[in-house]
Amino acid sequence: MSLVSANKTETNTYAVELSISAEDFKAAVQQAYMKQRKSIVLPGFRKGKAPRQMIEKMYGKEVFYEDALEIVFPSNVEAAYAEAGITPVDQPKDIDVKTMSVEEGVVLSFNVTVKPEITVKAYKGLTAEKEDAKVTKADVDHEIEHMLERGSRLIDVDDRAVKDGDITVIDFEGFVDGVAFEGGKAEKYNLTIGSGSFIPGFEEQIIGHKIGDEFDVNVTFPAEYAPELASKDAVFKIKLHEIKVKELPELDDEFAKDLGEYETVAELKKGIEEDLLKNKQDTAQKNFENAVVDALIENVEGEIPECMYDTKAEELINNYSQRLSQQGIDLDTYLMYMGAEKSVFEAQMREQAVSEVKLDLAVEKIIAAEDIKASDEAVEEEYAKMAETYSMDVEKIKQIVPASMVSADIARRDAIKLVIDSAKAKKPAAKKAAKAKKEEAAEGEEAPAEAKKPAAKKTTKKAAEKEADAE
Repeated sequence: MSLVSANKTETNTYAVELSISAEDFKAAVQQAYMKQRKSIVLPGFRKGKAPRQMIEKMYGKEVFYEDALEIVFPSNVEAAYAEAGITPVDQPKDIDVKTMSVEEGVVLSFNVTVKPEITVKAYKGLTAEKEDAKVTKADVDHEIEHMLERGSRLIDVDDRAVKDGDITVIDFEGFVDGVAFEGGKAEKYNLTIGSGSFIPGFEEQIIGHKIGDEFDVNVTFPAEYAPELASKDAVFKIKLHEIKVKELPELDDEFAKDLGEYETVAELKKGIEEDLLKNKQDTAQKNFENAVVDALIENVEGEIPECMYDTKAEELINNYSQRLSQQGIDLDTYLMYMGAEKSVFEAQMREQAVSEVKLDLAVEKIIAAEDIKASDEAVEEEYAKMAETYSMDVEKIKQIVPASMVSADIARRDAIKLVIDSAKAKKPAAKKAAKAKKEEAAEGEEAPAEAKKPAAKKTTKKAAEKEADAE
Protein backbone atom coordinates (compact mmCIF):
# COMPACT_ATOMS: atom_id res chain seq x y z
CA MET A 1 0.00 0.00 0.00
CA SER A 2 1.06 3.52 -0.69
CA LEU A 3 -0.77 6.51 0.70
CA VAL A 4 -1.10 9.02 -2.12
CA SER A 5 -2.75 11.82 -0.13
CA ALA A 6 -4.92 12.58 2.90
CA ASN A 7 -6.41 16.07 2.93
CA LYS A 8 -8.86 17.64 5.35
CA THR A 9 -11.82 18.83 3.30
CA GLU A 10 -14.11 20.02 6.12
CA THR A 11 -14.48 19.68 9.88
CA ASN A 12 -13.82 16.04 10.87
CA THR A 13 -13.71 14.88 7.24
CA TYR A 14 -10.71 13.76 5.20
CA ALA A 15 -10.35 12.87 1.51
CA VAL A 16 -7.98 9.93 1.22
CA GLU A 17 -6.34 8.54 -1.90
CA LEU A 18 -4.28 5.37 -1.87
CA SER A 19 -2.73 2.89 -4.27
CA ILE A 20 -2.44 -0.89 -4.02
CA SER A 21 0.47 -2.49 -5.85
CA ALA A 22 -0.08 -4.74 -8.85
CA GLU A 23 1.67 -7.56 -6.98
CA ASP A 24 -0.70 -7.34 -3.99
CA PHE A 25 -3.79 -7.04 -6.15
CA LYS A 26 -2.73 -9.96 -8.35
CA ALA A 27 -2.34 -12.12 -5.23
CA ALA A 28 -5.80 -11.05 -4.07
CA VAL A 29 -7.31 -12.00 -7.45
CA GLN A 30 -5.79 -15.47 -7.12
CA GLN A 31 -7.18 -15.70 -3.58
CA ALA A 32 -10.63 -14.71 -4.82
CA TYR A 33 -10.44 -17.36 -7.56
CA MET A 34 -9.44 -20.09 -5.06
CA LYS A 35 -12.35 -19.09 -2.83
CA GLN A 36 -14.96 -19.12 -5.62
CA ARG A 37 -13.86 -21.88 -7.95
CA LYS A 38 -15.58 -24.64 -5.96
CA SER A 39 -18.95 -23.18 -6.95
CA ILE A 40 -18.13 -22.48 -10.62
CA VAL A 41 -19.16 -24.91 -13.34
CA LEU A 42 -17.75 -24.74 -16.89
CA PRO A 43 -18.56 -27.08 -19.74
CA GLY A 44 -15.93 -29.83 -19.96
CA PHE A 45 -14.73 -29.43 -16.37
CA ARG A 46 -15.87 -30.98 -13.16
CA LYS A 47 -17.39 -28.59 -10.64
CA GLY A 48 -14.62 -26.69 -8.89
CA LYS A 49 -11.90 -27.79 -11.31
CA ALA A 50 -12.14 -25.08 -13.98
CA PRO A 51 -8.79 -23.21 -14.49
CA ARG A 52 -8.75 -19.53 -13.70
CA GLN A 53 -7.77 -18.51 -17.22
CA MET A 54 -10.73 -20.45 -18.66
CA ILE A 55 -13.13 -18.75 -16.26
CA GLU A 56 -11.69 -15.32 -17.11
CA LYS A 57 -11.91 -16.11 -20.80
CA MET A 58 -15.60 -16.93 -20.50
CA TYR A 59 -16.68 -14.21 -18.01
CA GLY A 60 -14.03 -11.56 -18.56
CA LYS A 61 -10.69 -10.98 -16.86
CA GLU A 62 -12.34 -8.66 -14.31
CA VAL A 63 -14.59 -11.43 -12.99
CA PHE A 64 -12.65 -11.69 -9.71
CA TYR A 65 -11.70 -8.02 -9.35
CA GLU A 66 -14.56 -6.98 -7.07
CA ASP A 67 -13.96 -9.83 -4.64
CA ALA A 68 -10.22 -9.25 -4.79
CA LEU A 69 -10.74 -5.59 -3.85
CA GLU A 70 -12.84 -6.63 -0.85
CA ILE A 71 -9.93 -8.81 0.25
CA VAL A 72 -7.22 -6.14 0.08
CA PHE A 73 -9.30 -3.06 0.92
CA PRO A 74 -9.57 -3.34 4.76
CA SER A 75 -5.87 -3.86 5.52
CA ASN A 76 -4.76 -1.20 3.01
CA VAL A 77 -7.22 1.33 4.36
CA GLU A 78 -6.05 0.68 7.93
CA ALA A 79 -2.45 1.19 6.81
CA ALA A 80 -3.44 4.44 5.08
CA TYR A 81 -5.07 5.73 8.28
CA ALA A 82 -1.95 4.93 10.28
CA GLU A 83 0.34 6.63 7.76
CA ALA A 84 -1.90 9.70 7.59
CA GLY A 85 -2.21 9.87 11.38
CA ILE A 86 -6.00 9.96 11.44
CA THR A 87 -8.54 7.95 13.45
CA PRO A 88 -11.77 7.11 11.61
CA VAL A 89 -15.12 7.02 13.40
CA ASP A 90 -17.17 5.80 10.44
CA GLN A 91 -16.86 3.64 7.35
CA PRO A 92 -15.30 5.07 4.14
CA LYS A 93 -17.82 6.81 1.92
CA ASP A 94 -17.92 7.95 -1.71
CA ILE A 95 -15.40 5.30 -2.77
CA ASP A 96 -14.10 6.04 -6.27
CA VAL A 97 -11.97 3.37 -7.97
CA LYS A 98 -9.83 5.21 -10.51
CA THR A 99 -7.87 2.25 -11.86
CA MET A 100 -8.00 -1.48 -11.12
CA SER A 101 -6.08 -4.21 -12.94
CA VAL A 102 -3.54 -6.96 -12.25
CA GLU A 103 -1.08 -5.06 -14.46
CA GLU A 104 -1.32 -1.65 -12.78
CA GLY A 105 -2.81 -2.42 -9.37
CA VAL A 106 -5.48 -0.23 -7.82
CA VAL A 107 -5.81 3.49 -7.24
CA LEU A 108 -8.87 4.65 -5.33
CA SER A 109 -10.14 7.53 -3.21
CA PHE A 110 -12.78 7.96 -0.53
CA ASN A 111 -14.02 10.30 2.18
CA VAL A 112 -13.93 9.40 5.86
CA THR A 113 -15.16 11.01 9.08
CA VAL A 114 -12.44 11.19 11.73
CA LYS A 115 -12.33 11.56 15.49
CA PRO A 116 -12.87 15.21 16.40
CA GLU A 117 -10.51 17.53 18.16
CA ILE A 118 -12.22 18.56 21.37
CA THR A 119 -11.28 20.68 24.36
CA VAL A 120 -12.19 20.13 28.00
CA LYS A 121 -12.61 23.52 29.63
CA ALA A 122 -11.89 22.08 33.07
CA TYR A 123 -11.69 18.68 34.69
CA LYS A 124 -10.09 19.42 38.06
CA GLY A 125 -11.89 21.22 40.86
CA LEU A 126 -15.36 20.73 39.39
CA THR A 127 -18.27 21.37 41.74
CA ALA A 128 -21.40 19.28 42.18
CA GLU A 129 -24.21 19.03 44.69
CA LYS A 130 -24.01 16.46 47.47
CA GLU A 131 -26.79 15.64 49.91
CA ASP A 132 -26.06 15.46 53.62
CA ALA A 133 -26.54 11.89 54.80
CA LYS A 134 -28.67 12.08 57.93
CA VAL A 135 -30.96 9.55 59.58
CA THR A 136 -33.92 10.81 61.61
CA LYS A 137 -35.96 9.06 64.29
CA ALA A 138 -38.80 8.97 61.75
CA ASP A 139 -36.56 7.06 59.33
CA VAL A 140 -35.78 4.44 61.98
CA ASP A 141 -39.42 4.20 63.10
CA HIS A 142 -40.57 3.75 59.52
CA GLU A 143 -38.06 0.95 58.97
CA ILE A 144 -39.21 -0.76 62.15
CA GLU A 145 -42.82 -0.45 61.00
CA HIS A 146 -41.81 -2.05 57.74
CA MET A 147 -40.11 -4.92 59.60
CA LEU A 148 -43.13 -5.43 61.87
CA GLU A 149 -45.33 -5.41 58.77
CA ARG A 150 -43.28 -8.22 57.23
CA GLY A 151 -43.59 -10.21 60.46
CA SER A 152 -47.35 -9.78 60.61
CA ARG A 153 -49.97 -12.52 60.30
CA LEU A 154 -53.59 -12.51 59.16
CA ILE A 155 -56.32 -13.26 61.71
CA ASP A 156 -59.83 -14.29 60.69
CA VAL A 157 -62.65 -12.10 62.03
CA ASP A 158 -66.21 -13.47 62.12
CA ASP A 159 -67.94 -11.57 64.90
CA ARG A 160 -68.25 -8.12 63.39
CA ALA A 161 -68.83 -6.11 60.22
CA VAL A 162 -66.15 -4.86 57.84
CA LYS A 163 -64.11 -1.85 58.96
CA ASP A 164 -61.72 0.40 57.09
CA GLY A 165 -58.34 -1.34 56.81
CA ASP A 166 -59.76 -4.87 56.88
CA ILE A 167 -58.78 -7.45 54.29
CA THR A 168 -61.88 -8.92 52.70
CA VAL A 169 -62.36 -11.96 50.48
CA ILE A 170 -65.18 -11.34 48.00
CA ASP A 171 -66.85 -12.54 44.82
CA PHE A 172 -67.92 -9.75 42.50
CA GLU A 173 -69.46 -9.29 39.07
CA GLY A 174 -70.06 -5.94 37.39
CA PHE A 175 -72.98 -4.91 35.15
CA VAL A 176 -73.59 -1.85 33.00
CA ASP A 177 -77.18 -1.38 31.85
CA GLY A 178 -77.88 -4.88 33.15
CA VAL A 179 -75.18 -6.50 31.00
CA ALA A 180 -72.04 -8.05 32.48
CA PHE A 181 -68.85 -6.54 31.07
CA GLU A 182 -65.53 -8.19 30.32
CA GLY A 183 -63.00 -8.14 33.14
CA GLY A 184 -65.61 -7.26 35.76
CA LYS A 185 -65.84 -10.64 37.49
CA ALA A 186 -63.71 -12.46 40.05
CA GLU A 187 -64.10 -15.04 42.82
CA LYS A 188 -62.42 -15.17 46.25
CA TYR A 189 -60.67 -11.87 45.54
CA ASN A 190 -58.56 -10.37 48.35
CA LEU A 191 -59.36 -6.66 48.72
CA THR A 192 -57.92 -4.41 51.41
CA ILE A 193 -60.50 -1.78 52.33
CA GLY A 194 -59.03 1.70 52.00
CA SER A 195 -56.25 0.62 49.64
CA GLY A 196 -57.74 2.49 46.70
CA SER A 197 -57.29 -0.59 44.51
CA PHE A 198 -60.78 -0.33 43.02
CA ILE A 199 -62.61 2.58 41.43
CA PRO A 200 -63.75 5.37 43.78
CA GLY A 201 -66.72 4.48 45.98
CA PHE A 202 -66.37 0.70 45.65
CA GLU A 203 -64.44 -0.16 48.81
CA GLU A 204 -66.39 2.22 51.05
CA GLN A 205 -69.67 0.42 50.29
CA ILE A 206 -68.29 -2.88 51.63
CA ILE A 207 -67.80 -1.34 55.07
CA GLY A 208 -70.56 -2.40 57.49
CA HIS A 209 -71.32 -5.74 55.84
CA LYS A 210 -70.80 -9.12 57.51
CA ILE A 211 -69.59 -12.52 56.33
CA GLY A 212 -72.19 -14.18 54.11
CA ASP A 213 -73.82 -10.92 53.02
CA GLU A 214 -74.77 -10.57 49.37
CA PHE A 215 -75.30 -6.98 48.25
CA ASP A 216 -74.91 -4.44 45.44
CA VAL A 217 -72.25 -1.78 45.08
CA ASN A 218 -73.18 1.16 42.85
CA VAL A 219 -70.38 3.16 41.27
CA THR A 220 -69.60 5.41 38.32
CA PHE A 221 -66.52 4.72 36.26
CA PRO A 222 -64.05 7.63 36.07
CA ALA A 223 -63.99 9.72 32.89
CA GLU A 224 -60.41 8.61 32.20
CA TYR A 225 -61.30 4.90 32.44
CA ALA A 226 -61.37 2.49 29.48
CA PRO A 227 -63.34 4.14 26.63
CA GLU A 228 -66.14 1.54 26.64
CA LEU A 229 -66.81 2.13 30.37
CA ALA A 230 -65.74 5.74 30.96
CA SER A 231 -68.28 7.80 32.94
CA LYS A 232 -70.85 4.98 32.94
CA ASP A 233 -72.86 3.84 35.97
CA ALA A 234 -72.28 0.25 37.06
CA VAL A 235 -73.67 -2.22 39.58
CA PHE A 236 -71.44 -4.85 41.18
CA LYS A 237 -73.00 -7.93 42.73
CA ILE A 238 -70.94 -8.75 45.83
CA LYS A 239 -70.72 -11.77 48.14
CA LEU A 240 -68.56 -11.39 51.26
CA HIS A 241 -66.77 -14.63 52.23
CA GLU A 242 -64.13 -13.62 54.77
CA ILE A 243 -62.88 -10.74 56.88
CA LYS A 244 -59.26 -10.69 58.01
CA VAL A 245 -57.13 -8.28 60.01
CA LYS A 246 -53.39 -7.94 60.09
CA GLU A 247 -51.80 -8.63 63.47
CA LEU A 248 -48.35 -7.14 64.01
CA PRO A 249 -45.79 -8.65 66.38
CA GLU A 250 -44.88 -6.78 69.54
CA LEU A 251 -41.81 -4.58 69.31
CA ASP A 252 -39.87 -6.12 72.18
CA ASP A 253 -36.52 -7.74 72.86
CA GLU A 254 -37.85 -11.11 71.67
CA PHE A 255 -38.67 -9.60 68.28
CA ALA A 256 -35.15 -8.15 68.10
CA LYS A 257 -33.64 -11.54 68.97
CA ASP A 258 -35.70 -13.27 66.27
CA LEU A 259 -33.88 -11.19 63.68
CA GLY A 260 -30.71 -13.08 64.64
CA GLU A 261 -28.39 -10.14 65.15
CA TYR A 262 -29.65 -8.14 68.10
CA GLU A 263 -30.41 -8.76 71.77
CA THR A 264 -32.57 -5.75 72.57
CA VAL A 265 -34.84 -3.24 70.87
CA ALA A 266 -32.24 -0.56 71.59
CA GLU A 267 -29.60 -2.57 69.71
CA LEU A 268 -32.06 -3.12 66.86
CA LYS A 269 -32.74 0.61 66.52
CA LYS A 270 -29.02 1.41 66.64
CA GLY A 271 -28.31 -1.23 63.98
CA ILE A 272 -31.07 0.10 61.74
CA GLU A 273 -29.76 3.65 62.15
CA GLU A 274 -26.23 2.58 61.19
CA ASP A 275 -27.45 0.63 58.15
CA LEU A 276 -29.68 3.47 56.96
CA LEU A 277 -26.85 5.97 57.42
CA LYS A 278 -24.46 3.78 55.42
CA ASN A 279 -27.04 3.41 52.64
CA LYS A 280 -27.68 7.16 52.55
CA GLN A 281 -23.97 7.93 52.54
CA ASP A 282 -23.38 5.49 49.68
CA THR A 283 -26.30 6.93 47.72
CA ALA A 284 -25.17 10.51 48.32
CA GLN A 285 -21.62 9.67 47.20
CA LYS A 286 -22.83 7.84 44.10
CA ASN A 287 -25.12 10.72 43.16
CA PHE A 288 -22.28 13.17 43.74
CA GLU A 289 -19.94 11.17 41.49
CA ASN A 290 -22.58 11.02 38.77
CA ALA A 291 -23.09 14.78 39.06
CA VAL A 292 -19.33 15.35 38.75
CA VAL A 293 -19.24 13.23 35.59
CA ASP A 294 -22.18 15.23 34.22
CA ALA A 295 -20.26 18.43 34.95
CA LEU A 296 -17.25 17.02 33.09
CA ILE A 297 -19.44 16.21 30.09
CA GLU A 298 -20.79 19.77 30.09
CA ASN A 299 -17.20 21.04 29.85
CA VAL A 300 -16.57 19.25 26.55
CA GLU A 301 -16.38 21.63 23.60
CA GLY A 302 -15.99 20.74 19.96
CA GLU A 303 -17.86 19.75 16.84
CA ILE A 304 -18.58 16.04 17.29
CA PRO A 305 -19.73 14.05 14.23
CA GLU A 306 -23.31 12.85 14.40
CA CYS A 307 -22.22 9.41 13.23
CA MET A 308 -20.43 8.89 16.57
CA TYR A 309 -23.72 9.40 18.40
CA ASP A 310 -25.53 7.14 15.94
CA THR A 311 -23.00 4.34 16.36
CA LYS A 312 -23.05 4.56 20.14
CA ALA A 313 -26.87 4.63 20.26
CA GLU A 314 -27.01 1.54 18.06
CA GLU A 315 -24.50 -0.17 20.34
CA LEU A 316 -26.55 0.68 23.44
CA ILE A 317 -29.77 -0.60 21.87
CA ASN A 318 -28.08 -3.82 20.73
CA ASN A 319 -26.63 -4.40 24.19
CA TYR A 320 -30.03 -3.79 25.76
CA SER A 321 -31.63 -6.22 23.31
CA GLN A 322 -29.02 -8.88 24.05
CA ARG A 323 -29.62 -8.62 27.80
CA LEU A 324 -33.35 -9.01 27.22
CA SER A 325 -32.81 -12.00 24.91
CA GLN A 326 -30.86 -13.73 27.68
CA GLN A 327 -34.08 -13.50 29.70
CA GLY A 328 -36.10 -14.94 26.84
CA ILE A 329 -37.79 -11.76 25.61
CA ASP A 330 -37.24 -9.51 22.60
CA LEU A 331 -37.07 -5.72 22.72
CA ASP A 332 -40.40 -5.05 20.97
CA THR A 333 -42.26 -7.39 23.31
CA TYR A 334 -40.59 -5.84 26.35
CA LEU A 335 -41.54 -2.32 25.27
CA MET A 336 -45.11 -3.46 24.67
CA TYR A 337 -45.33 -4.91 28.20
CA MET A 338 -43.87 -1.70 29.63
CA GLY A 339 -46.30 0.44 27.64
CA ALA A 340 -43.38 2.34 26.10
CA GLU A 341 -43.12 3.68 22.56
CA LYS A 342 -40.09 2.43 20.64
CA SER A 343 -39.41 5.94 19.34
CA VAL A 344 -39.27 7.23 22.93
CA PHE A 345 -36.93 4.40 23.94
CA GLU A 346 -34.65 5.12 20.98
CA ALA A 347 -34.64 8.84 21.83
CA GLN A 348 -33.54 7.96 25.37
CA MET A 349 -30.75 5.76 24.05
CA ARG A 350 -29.67 8.56 21.74
CA GLU A 351 -29.52 11.01 24.65
CA GLN A 352 -27.44 8.52 26.64
CA ALA A 353 -25.20 8.00 23.62
CA VAL A 354 -24.45 11.73 23.39
CA SER A 355 -23.31 11.75 27.02
CA GLU A 356 -21.21 8.61 26.66
CA VAL A 357 -19.45 9.80 23.51
CA LYS A 358 -18.58 13.13 25.12
CA LEU A 359 -17.35 11.37 28.26
CA ASP A 360 -15.18 8.99 26.20
CA LEU A 361 -13.58 11.90 24.37
CA ALA A 362 -13.02 13.83 27.61
CA VAL A 363 -11.42 10.83 29.31
CA GLU A 364 -9.07 10.32 26.36
CA LYS A 365 -8.03 13.95 26.64
CA ILE A 366 -7.41 13.63 30.40
CA ILE A 367 -5.39 10.43 30.01
CA ALA A 368 -3.15 12.17 27.48
CA ALA A 369 -2.83 15.39 29.51
CA GLU A 370 -2.02 13.57 32.77
CA ASP A 371 0.04 10.82 31.09
CA ILE A 372 -2.04 8.18 32.88
CA LYS A 373 -0.78 4.63 32.36
CA ALA A 374 -1.70 1.35 34.00
CA SER A 375 1.23 -0.32 35.74
CA ASP A 376 2.06 -3.97 35.10
CA GLU A 377 1.08 -4.69 38.72
CA ALA A 378 -2.32 -3.07 38.25
CA VAL A 379 -2.94 -5.09 35.10
CA GLU A 380 -2.03 -8.34 36.89
CA GLU A 381 -4.31 -7.43 39.80
CA GLU A 382 -7.15 -6.79 37.38
CA TYR A 383 -6.59 -10.15 35.69
CA ALA A 384 -6.67 -11.83 39.13
CA LYS A 385 -9.99 -10.13 39.96
CA MET A 386 -11.48 -11.20 36.64
CA ALA A 387 -10.33 -14.78 37.15
CA GLU A 388 -11.95 -14.83 40.58
CA THR A 389 -15.17 -13.26 39.32
CA TYR A 390 -15.59 -15.73 36.47
CA SER A 391 -14.00 -18.70 38.27
CA MET A 392 -11.46 -19.13 35.50
CA ASP A 393 -7.73 -19.65 35.33
CA VAL A 394 -5.78 -16.39 35.02
CA GLU A 395 -3.90 -17.59 31.94
CA LYS A 396 -7.19 -18.47 30.26
CA ILE A 397 -8.50 -14.97 30.99
CA LYS A 398 -5.35 -13.51 29.46
CA GLN A 399 -5.99 -15.44 26.26
CA ILE A 400 -9.51 -14.04 26.04
CA VAL A 401 -8.93 -10.44 27.15
CA PRO A 402 -5.88 -8.63 25.70
CA ALA A 403 -3.63 -6.79 28.13
CA SER A 404 -4.07 -3.61 26.08
CA MET A 405 -7.82 -3.69 26.77
CA VAL A 406 -7.29 -4.23 30.50
CA SER A 407 -4.72 -1.44 30.59
CA ALA A 408 -7.09 0.93 28.77
CA ASP A 409 -9.90 0.17 31.21
CA ILE A 410 -7.65 0.85 34.19
CA ALA A 411 -6.44 4.13 32.70
CA ARG A 412 -10.03 5.21 32.06
CA ARG A 413 -11.02 4.34 35.60
CA ASP A 414 -8.04 6.25 37.02
CA ALA A 415 -8.83 9.30 34.89
CA ILE A 416 -12.42 9.44 36.12
CA LYS A 417 -11.22 8.90 39.70
CA LEU A 418 -8.85 11.86 39.29
CA VAL A 419 -11.77 14.06 38.24
CA ILE A 420 -13.98 12.90 41.12
CA ASP A 421 -11.26 13.10 43.78
CA SER A 422 -10.46 16.69 42.84
CA ALA A 423 -14.12 17.75 42.74
CA LYS A 424 -15.73 19.92 45.40
CA ALA A 425 -19.10 19.20 46.98
CA LYS A 426 -21.73 21.88 47.55
CA LYS A 427 -25.07 21.75 49.28
CA PRO A 428 -28.12 21.35 47.05
CA ALA A 429 -29.80 24.60 46.09
CA ALA A 430 -33.11 23.53 47.61
CA LYS A 431 -31.47 23.10 51.00
CA LYS A 432 -29.95 26.57 50.75
CA ALA A 433 -33.35 28.03 49.91
CA ALA A 434 -34.93 26.26 52.88
CA LYS A 435 -32.17 27.54 55.17
CA ALA A 436 -32.73 31.09 53.93
CA LYS A 437 -36.45 30.82 54.71
CA LYS A 438 -35.71 29.60 58.22
CA GLU A 439 -33.33 32.51 58.79
CA GLU A 440 -36.00 34.95 57.62
CA ALA A 441 -38.51 33.32 59.96
CA ALA A 442 -36.06 33.56 62.85
CA GLU A 443 -35.87 37.31 62.31
CA GLY A 444 -39.56 37.79 63.05
CA GLU A 445 -41.73 35.86 60.63
CA GLU A 446 -43.45 32.69 61.70
CA ALA A 447 -41.46 29.68 60.56
CA PRO A 448 -43.32 27.23 58.34
CA ALA A 449 -43.58 23.69 59.63
CA GLU A 450 -40.74 21.54 58.34
CA ALA A 451 -41.83 19.13 55.66
CA LYS A 452 -41.65 15.53 56.70
CA LYS A 453 -38.82 13.71 54.96
CA PRO A 454 -39.77 10.72 52.85
CA ALA A 455 -39.31 7.54 54.80
CA ALA A 456 -36.36 5.36 53.94
CA LYS A 457 -37.28 2.41 51.77
CA LYS A 458 -34.18 0.32 52.19
CA THR A 459 -34.20 -2.51 54.71
CA THR A 460 -31.39 -3.54 56.98
CA LYS A 461 -29.29 -6.50 55.90
CA LYS A 462 -30.83 -8.85 58.47
CA ALA A 463 -34.33 -7.68 57.74
CA ALA A 464 -33.79 -8.30 54.05
CA GLU A 465 -32.47 -11.78 54.79
CA LYS A 466 -35.49 -12.48 56.98
CA GLU A 467 -37.79 -11.35 54.16
CA ALA A 468 -35.98 -13.60 51.69
CA ASP A 469 -36.27 -16.55 54.08
CA ALA A 470 -39.98 -15.89 54.54
CA GLU A 471 -40.49 -16.02 50.79
